[in-house]
Amino acid sequence: MSAVFLDLDGTLMNSRPGITRSLAHAFALNGMDHHATSDLTWMIGPPFVDSFTKLGIADPTPILAAYRDHYTASGMYDAEVYDGVIPALKAMRDAGLRLYLMTAKPHAYATVITAHFGLAPFMTAEFGPELDGTRNWKGDLLAYALEQTGETAGASVMVGDRHHDMGAAAEVGMPAIAVRWGYGTPEDWVGAAAFIDHASELPDIAARLLAR
Repeated sequence: MSAVFLDLDGTLMNSRPGITRSLAHAFALNGMDHHATSDLTWMIGPPFVDSFTKLGIADPTPILAAYRDHYTASGMYDAEVYDGVIPALKAMRDAGLRLYLMTAKPHAYATVITAHFGLAPFMTAEFGPELDGTRNWKGDLLAYALEQTGETAGASVMVGDRHHDMGAAAEVGMPAIAVRWGYGTPEDWVGAAAFIDHASELPDIAARLLAR
């Protein structure tokens, strides 16, 4: 048996509207209109604490609190599952692969989202960092998931759109599949073992990598 670890934002779902609108709301509420009116897509994927540091924000606590209030009230539902994702998940599950969510979004939010959008039934387990930032780095989270599930890196594959996904996979010795429909760029996909342009390609590519 083999396992597939799946990123959420930019891989399974287009969650850009809800995330960026919630961020814009939080920045505006804290008097940072110059950030609120900019393109915030780059913040999707990495831990927010890292992005706030890049913006030179010393204490992001009030911004993060405002973001979470807006996001849990409405932003998390302002998203859609990418075309072809549900059939791909079904095909992999029916082929005997175990599927795991592997997201940088706190699992307290991720599990609500996957249940709401019909993704949860395909998942053997779902992993995300704690709200306090524990296991924010995806490499730590992926290593933790392997420990908790008993899966092995050599019989697993990571699927994602950003360099954090590729880096986490490399850190634990797992091959990665880069999806090119999310928020990443070619620079993000360095080190990927395979690249796909539509979710319908995922079952065959995953099976091919796992058969190596």
